[in-house]
Amino acid sequence: MHRKLLFLLVPTVCILLVATSLYLGREHLTRLPNLHIPFFDGSTSGDAEVIPETVASASGSAFTSSAAGSVETTVAEPTRSHDSSHPLATAHPQSITIANGTILPAKRIQPYISAILDPSSTELPRLECPALNTTRYDVLKETRDAPSGHIDYYFALDLRNCLSLLPRLLGSIVEAIQFLGPERCALSIIEGNSPDGTADVLEAQRPFLKQLGISYFFKSSDINPAKGDRIKKLAQLRNLALEPLFDTNDVGSRVSESTTVLFVNDVAACAEDLLELALSRRTLGADMTCAMDWTYVGRDPTFYDVWVARGMNGDSFFEIPPDGNWNSAWNLFWNAPETKARFDARLPFQVFSCWNGAVAFGAAPLLLDDGLRFRHARKGECAQGEPQTFCKDLWSRGYGKIAVVPAVNLEYSDEKAEKIKHLKGYTSDVVRHQAEGALIDWIAEPPEKVKCMPSWNNQFWRPWNESLPV
Repeated sequence: MHRKLLFLLVPTVCILLVATSLYLGREHLTRLPNLHIPFFDGSTSGDAEVIPETVASASGSAFTSSAAGSVETTVAEPTRSHDSSHPLATAHPQSITIANGTILPAKRIQPYISAILDPSSTELPRLECPALNTTRYDVLKETRDAPSGHIDYYFALDLRNCLSLLPRLLGSIVEAIQFLGPERCALSIIEGNSPDGTADVLEAQRPFLKQLGISYFFKSSDINPAKGDRIKKLAQLRNLALEPLFDTNDVGSRVSESTTVLFVNDVAACAEDLLELALSRRTLGADMTCAMDWTYVGRDPTFYDVWVARGMNGDSFFEIPPDGNWNSAWNLFWNAPETKARFDARLPFQVFSCWNGAVAFGAAPLLLDDGLRFRHARKGECAQGEPQTFCKDLWSRGYGKIAVVPAVNLEYSDEKAEKIKHLKGYTSDVVRHQAEGALIDWIAEPPEKVKCMPSWNNQFWRPWNESLPV
């Protein structure tokens, strides 16, 4: 009799202990219930089939929380749809446990992951973006005889303290990668000094991106540009984001000169913005294409990256007089009529240098024996930003087909990006009405001299190739 009673009590006690443990640990973990990752072709004919199963974390081992009451999840490789009737192949939604971050609890991380993975999510506020015009960008999915597993598109970002921007920025990148084909893409992000929990979200998305088949590289860095040589440290951070390109034991073995690098700032960009930069580079035969970025220092928007950008006349995009005021910021390309005409017509135009929030460039100059890297100014060289020296070095290596694509307009917050999109037009609206003549008659030689601008009130002209090896 006692044995029977003991036989009944032991399982009951175990069940109570497990239930208590789960109850006490409920604040430490959260799951994404019924995660929906739709096809991104705007179709309403059907969603991705839901097949519940566990998936591998980025390390290939169990994704485990260190918090009290955590639950270890056994993992397995994700299942991918191969239905050729759909323009995209997407992973099935899976059940993945999210753990507490260093700053944010799991329940605060979860909405960001949902928004990043689902372009239709409205759980968090963000810039509203149009559905992709898949027909326009289908050409980007052509492999050009690349071997299986080749990385055709490499997305690189340096991010700091931009938690509120992640749903739009990373959501757009994931949407673009889903369209291009996750197996053909890699994503590298360097984060540093983010007290708002940016790193927590970037770390938490690891297993979800692996589930989608995306090669994802994430690292936090303690390099702080606010202390010491700012440009030198910014260059170091940009080079860190490129490091996986050169790791021949991983992504480096799957890249080539035909790989396109998309380097994106902390901007509110739509998927179509990023794809348009890649498409323009291909269509124009450009070595590098840049967006236009804007900032609201008053009621009206002002072109932002004026310190870096230089036209083919070597001058800044708008005039900044000796007293450093920006009163002429509205008068872009005041002394370059051909460039101004193309800008006004929303047609791509050649420049000496640009960055402007987001760029697409070929990997070829990076993969040379003396591969191009970001750097700060050498001794005796004009003090300038690392994107400008990057463009200068491109020219010196014969990669001077650098263009701005004025159809792509970016801003650094969701709220202001919405204003810019309404004022300048979404990319899809601009290119739909774009006049003919988008191709560029490339100028082979850079301007003899380029304006040097160490500060707004200190400007002078220097040879474009100053300090470069002869």
